[in-house]
Amino acid sequence: MNDRRRINGPPGGTRPPVYASLLESGTGAVERAHRQRQPVDLRKIFLRTGLIPSASGSSYLEFEPSSSLALARSHPKSLIQPSSALKMTCTVHGPKPLPRSAAFSPNLVLTTIVKYAPFAARKRKGYLRDVTERDLGVHLETALRGAIIADRWPKSGIDVTITILEAEDDRWWGDAPDAHDASWGMMNVLAACISAASAAIADARIDCLDLVAGGVAAFVCGDPLSTVPNPSLVLDPDPAEHRSIMSACVLAYMPARDEITEIWLKGDSSDHDALIDGAVEAARGAHTVLSAAVKESLMKTLA
Repeated sequence: MNDRRRINGPPGGTRPPVYASLLESGTGAVERAHRQRQPVDLRKIFLRTGLIPSASGSSYLEFEPSSSLALARSHPKSLIQPSSALKMTCTVHGPKPLPRSAAFSPNLVLTTIVKYAPFAARKRKGYLRDVTERDLGVHLETALRGAIIADRWPKSGIDVTITILEAEDDRWWGDAPDAHDASWGMMNVLAACISAASAAIADARIDCLDLVAGGVAAFVCGDPLSTVPNPSLVLDPDPAEHRSIMSACVLAYMPARDEITEIWLKGDSSDHDALIDGAVEAARGAHTVLSAAVKESLMKTLA
């Protein structure tokens, strides 16, 4: 059912057209970005908390664009970015009393909502949540439930809402639609959602066992111009930089307790232990940024 109160955009993709003249002129519009980072190097993360005064806690997370933007800057005639960055905001409301009609709950009731902005992906998203967004919300709830001390707030609830302003691409835009599976970028989005939500919950002063961070690792087939051999395990993969992703793992990790609260494995791989260990190392790197952002916010509050 369409929403008649808004002027909805086109239901199909919003990818700009590519003309034959661009293919022949060599402007670089169709050149694939190659991973310039080492297999164990992570992208830089910008994380800031307390940006939304009306919420109990909030955070903003942004991944530094990989070498794809440097490639785009070297070819200013091209209007198409080889790959996108990852930007999102998170708000936490609560703890607040449950409605009178709700059943009694001895523990804190956690509600997680993940929503793409209509302009977040190359394919325009609708205003109502689809299956992908509901699936991300379920994974996020499982990851956070293992970290929150829920028995300290009986008959109460919190709402964690994440708005994805720019999503990770599932593949390079020049690939055929069936060249990559349509969920590799969603695994990076889930890892970022876990870190952003944990920072917002800490900003809301909700007691947790530890800060939970998300990490991703994958087995990829490298390109001749890439620094990654073929095939190999890489941390924090960008699907637009690799021709083929064989398997990937995303998990939520608490370093202080050495516990995994959520794990998602996808693809064909016989070495799941290496994938899990790689994702844990990626989560440790994200946890360093997460703890620094929370400490910085606390120092500003006490100053």
